[in-house]
Amino acid sequence: MSRKITGGCQCGAVRFRIASFGRASICHCRMCQKAFGSFFGPLVTAKGLEWTRGKPAKFASSNVVKRGFCKKCGTPLTYEYESGIDVAIGALDDPRLAPPAIQVNPADMLPYFDRLHDLPFRPDGETTANEAFIASVKSNQHPDHDTRVWPKENRR
Repeated sequence: MSRKITGGCQCGAVRFRIASFGRASICHCRMCQKAFGSFFGPLVTAKGLEWTRGKPAKFASSNVVKRGFCKKCGTPLTYEYESGIDVAIGALDDPRLAPPAIQVNPADMLPYFDRLHDLPFRPDGETTANEAFIASVKSNQHPDHDTRVWPKENRR
């Protein structure tokens, strides 16, 4: 992959670069559910991972896995095991670069997961109010690209 692959945490304290990807997956195990606070953990094997700003804190979620996360904002970043390291797909600046190719640990898959695509979208009448709310949000999130300095200096 010749494209620059970068990513980082929500607050920008930890940033990384990857030379290339291995397999991208969705893990349904209970540890990934808890680590991501979600229905599953989306991960991709990272080849040539380099930390370009800060480093993740680590939590040994088992006797064979350590999970890296930002100690300032809590963003899940890595899944580290004996034979390699995976990064959280959502922590990539462009998560579209790592479409999942496989689902693993289906025994822990939540029973409603395979029906989520059947859920209706927000009705049109509620959409306008939601769009107004979203327009009022002033994000403190790090942008989806490298920056020389972060956080931005407070300017009044």
